[in-house]
Amino acid sequence: MLPFYMPNELRNMHFKSIGKNIAIKRNVCFYHPEHITIGNNVRIDDFCVLSAEGASGEINIGNFVHINSFSALYGKYKITMEDFCNLSSHVILFTESDDYSGRSLTNPTVPEKFKPGLEKGGILLRRHVIAGAGTVVLPNVIIGEGAAIGAFSLVKYDVDAWSVYVGCPARKKGVRKKDLLELETQFLSKTK
Repeated sequence: MLPFYMPNELRNMHFKSIGKNIAIKRNVCFYHPEHITIGNNVRIDDFCVLSAEGASGEINIGNFVHINSFSALYGKYKITMEDFCNLSSHVILFTESDDYSGRSLTNPTVPEKFKPGLEKGGILLRRHVIAGAGTVVLPNVIIGEGAAIGAFSLVKYDVDAWSVYVGCPARKKGVRKKDLLELETQFLSKTK
């Protein structure tokens, strides 16, 4: 058996929309693909989970995006990854997080009315974001264009564009170069 889904197999999964030149490993799990949009030139590697569940659940993946092995996008609310984003292995995006204070019950077996302290909301990764291995992104976060997140970071708050963030919680440690924008222009001129 081939390691990647064939184009006709992907079409039969009934995604909201799916582009061209897609490489998705056969052991990737999709929940509610009818709420998932995948652009062109996207690669999703082994054992990833993309879950777009709930009334507000939606996952939008741009062009030239890579999601590395064992990563997960839990989109009970909207997740958007713009063009040229890269998630290293074991990156997790949560659009809902349990309350750990003890004010509410936890886990998906409990109805929402008994979980008043849930943190919930969408996640937006702007163009050229790169998240290092083991990064966790919590609800209501915007990661600005060109930002780089160091491995094993916890992103709880918005991230400035063209910045480097590391740690738990992630804090700004530097500035990222914009040289890649010129390379993007050259690359796109050759792909048309």
